[in-house]
Amino acid sequence: MTFASPATGPIRSGAEYVASLRGRGLRVFLMGEVVAEPVDHPIIRPSINAVAETYDLAGRDPDLATAVSPYTGERINRFLHLATSTEDLVAQGRMQRRLGQLTGTCFQRCVGMDALNALHSVTFEVDARHGTTYHQRFLAFVTAMHRGNLVIGGAMTDVKGDRSKAPHEQSDPDLYLHVARRTEAGVYLTGAKAHQTGCLNSHWLVVMPTARLGPADRDYAIVAALPVETPGLTFLYGRQSCDTRSAEPGEPDAGNVRFSGQEALIVFENVFVPWDRVFLHGETDFAAMLVERFTCYHRRSYVCKTGVGDVLIGAAATAAEHNGVEGASHVRDKLVQMTHLNETVYGVGLAASHQGRPMASGVMLPDEMLANVCKHHVTSVPFELGRLAQDLAGGLMVTMPSLGELADPSVGPLLRKYLQARSDVPTEARLRILRLIENMTLGRNAVGYLTESLHGAGSPEAQRIQIRRGMALDVKKELARRLAGVDPADAAEPG
Repeated sequence: MTFASPATGPIRSGAEYVASLRGRGLRVFLMGEVVAEPVDHPIIRPSINAVAETYDLAGRDPDLATAVSPYTGERINRFLHLATSTEDLVAQGRMQRRLGQLTGTCFQRCVGMDALNALHSVTFEVDARHGTTYHQRFLAFVTAMHRGNLVIGGAMTDVKGDRSKAPHEQSDPDLYLHVARRTEAGVYLTGAKAHQTGCLNSHWLVVMPTARLGPADRDYAIVAALPVETPGLTFLYGRQSCDTRSAEPGEPDAGNVRFSGQEALIVFENVFVPWDRVFLHGETDFAAMLVERFTCYHRRSYVCKTGVGDVLIGAAATAAEHNGVEGASHVRDKLVQMTHLNETVYGVGLAASHQGRPMASGVMLPDEMLANVCKHHVTSVPFELGRLAQDLAGGLMVTMPSLGELADPSVGPLLRKYLQARSDVPTEARLRILRLIENMTLGRNAVGYLTESLHGAGSPEAQRIQIRRGMALDVKKELARRLAGVDPADAAEPG
C-alpha cells in the first residue's frame, strides 16, 4: 500500500502545513468562479490559518496537543491519535477547548479524529464477523497518516434527497454517495457529500455512510480513503454570512481577521479508489454501528464550542467594561449565566470521556448517553450565549459605520468623538470588540458557533432519539418502586 506524504518529512508547523496545500490543482468554485490557488484566496485563507493553528499549538504545547504514535514511535498531532484510554479522550477535549479559545472558530479537524477512532473498532468487528481484512488496511492507512502528520477530513453527510426514502429508493441514485462501478483494481464513487468542514484544507478524505442501511442499499455501504486532489472531485465552496469582508481592503470589519471555518459541497464523478483504501464495502449490517459510534465521538467533541464560548464571554465582558457598566448587577448576572452554561457543556463532555468504555479493538468509546447530552446542550447554549453577548454589546454592534472610516480625515474624528464610551478606552478598541461579537453571533464564525452547533453531528432530534433509547426507564421505575415499597406483583403496567 502506498500513500503520498510530504517529501520533506512529517509536517510540524503551521507554515509547513500551509506550504503542503499549495499546487494541488483542486477543482474549486467560489461564487461562480474557479479558484486557481485556494491558499491565496482571501476568503478561504482564514480557514487555512485555523487548521495551521492546530500544528502551531502542538509545537508550543506538545503535552496538550500531541501524542506518541504506537505505529511509528514518533510524536503526532493529537487529532491523529487513537484513544486507547479515558485519559486520551479527556486530553482530546482539553485540546479542543484550547483551540476554540485561540481561534474563536471551527478549526476543522475534529471530524477526522472522530472518524479514525470510530473506524478502528468498526473495521475490527466487521473482520471478526465477515472474515474481511478491512482492519489491516485501515491500520496501514493510519500508519501512513502518522508518518506524514497529515490532516484527515471525515466525509459522512450525504445530500439525502427525499428523506422519507432509503438510498436505493431515491429517484436519483447519486443523492447518496455510492459505488457506481467495480473493477479488479478498485471502486468508482459517484454522488456528493454536503457541509464538509475543512475539506479543502485536508490532505485526505475518508468517506462513510450517513445512515442506517438495508440489504438493498449495498452500493451505499462504502468507507474509503482518498487524497483531496483525486481526479473527479469538485469542491463547491459554501458561502458564509459577511464572508466578503475578508476580501475587502484592510481588515477592520472582519471581526476575526485571522481565523474562520470552512464548508463545501464535494461532488464525486466516477472517482477511483483502489481496494487497499477501502475499509467497508457492502456490509450494510455495520452502517448503523459506524454512524452511531462516530456520532458518539463527535457529539462529545462539541466541547470545542466551549473554547469559542470563552472568547464570546470575554468579548461581552470587555464590551461592558468599555461602556462603564461592568459593575452593574444585571451585567454580572448575565456573565455568570453565560459562564454557567458554557461550563455545563464542558463538564458533560469531559464526563463522557471519563466514563468511556473499551471496544474490542482496543480504542475507548465515550459514554453514549453523556455524549448525546453534551451535544444536545450545544444545540441551544451557544444561541443563549450569543443573545446575552448581543444584549451586553448594545445596538451599536450592528449599526456602526465601517472601522475603515476611522482613517478618513473628514469622518474619522467624528467617529472617534461620537462613538467614544469610557474616556480611557480608545474608540477603535471599543468598535473592534463589537465587530468580534458581530462576527461570532451574526457573521462568518456564527456558522460554526450557532448553526453548526444546532445541526452538526445530527440535529437536536437525533440526540433525543439516542437519549430516549438509553434512558433505561424500566430500571429507574424499579428503583422508585423498591423505595416506595411497591410489591413487584402490583406493579403491572396498565393496558
